[in-house]
Amino acid sequence: MTAPAAKPTACLALADGTIFTGQGFGATGEVVAELVFNTAMTGYQEIMTDPSYASQIVTFTFPHIGNTGITEQDDEAPDPVASGIVVKWDPTEPSNWRASADLQDWMRRRGRIGIGGIDTRRLTRAIRQQGSPHVVLAHDPEGEFDIQAMITRARDWQGLVGLDLAREVSTRQSYRWSDGLWDWPGAFGKTTEDTPFRVVALDYGAKRNILRSLVASGADVTVLPATATAEEVLAHEPEGVFLSNGPGDPAATGEYAVPMIRELLDRDLPIFGICLGHQMLALALGAKTVKMGHGHHGANHPVRDVDTGKVEITSMNHGFAVDAQSLPDGVRETHVSLFDGSNCGLAVEGKPVFSVQYHPEASPGPQDSAYLFTRFADEMRGRRDA
Repeated sequence: MTAPAAKPTACLALADGTIFTGQGFGATGEVVAELVFNTAMTGYQEIMTDPSYASQIVTFTFPHIGNTGITEQDDEAPDPVASGIVVKWDPTEPSNWRASADLQDWMRRRGRIGIGGIDTRRLTRAIRQQGSPHVVLAHDPEGEFDIQAMITRARDWQGLVGLDLAREVSTRQSYRWSDGLWDWPGAFGKTTEDTPFRVVALDYGAKRNILRSLVASGADVTVLPATATAEEVLAHEPEGVFLSNGPGDPAATGEYAVPMIRELLDRDLPIFGICLGHQMLALALGAKTVKMGHGHHGANHPVRDVDTGKVEITSMNHGFAVDAQSLPDGVRETHVSLFDGSNCGLAVEGKPVFSVQYHPEASPGPQDSAYLFTRFADEMRGRRDA
């Protein structure tokens, strides 16, 4: 005799009225967000704590979520930022000697909702065909859901266009960052430079592994809030400025970030941007950004270096892109996505200024592009030695 199916304890309602039910885990309650899918096979903890996922729910296409547990050193921010997760199977028990907790308990303690038992292939196809939908995710152990109210809330949500989320996830005060990359098996490394380069990092939602990569390349990093002025940046006498990743609509964040970046561009300082930082730099140079249909979220995105023809496999997480056709004279496209031809990098001719859309620090993902941190250090070294 077949056992009766378990009563659903979680529900995912899309704005178009589509409903998915499954088993809830983590925190209880209800949240509204944009739904995206991520194709990475590892790094769910890093993804959940990546500030770029603010106001987004992540559908994982890889089914074995939870198998490495939770490890404190792998957090990209102090707390998870993604609003929730959708998985095919209920999270598995951890099998990892570094794990200090399991995913379900961690999500419950950190107030994040999950739903398992979902046909993630069907859901991913819907996202690819229709674009990232607005959704409501609810978890109730009693399985009581007001479906129509959830659909209405999803339809009424404003979405990410026009939304400045960088200010919300950014640090509130400046701080120094000194940890380098993880030195296996037991500690974070330090810079190898006798006199580290003074780098100011603008925090639009910076991942810790980006800051670690900067330190590993020879930087002494001071992190400033997203709203910092050019005067506040220059007060630290930086030898280089870094523009971090982050969430939300770049045009909205640009209202206060672009004027600051334009002042820095007049100082001939080396400037390096990643993800939202790439978009902020593009806007400051006079280009435009556009909302993508379903964005790029994964650790297997091929990117071509326009100068060398080299193909790098990269980690990506963005729902907006720089419009390559809007790049002004004197700004050239340096990298292009081989998935859809979208812009993935730029450089300013005659200036030590460049940026990329993808994540060269990986975490999770391949490290094909880690050389970009060395390039940034080389620009600062060249000016120090001049």
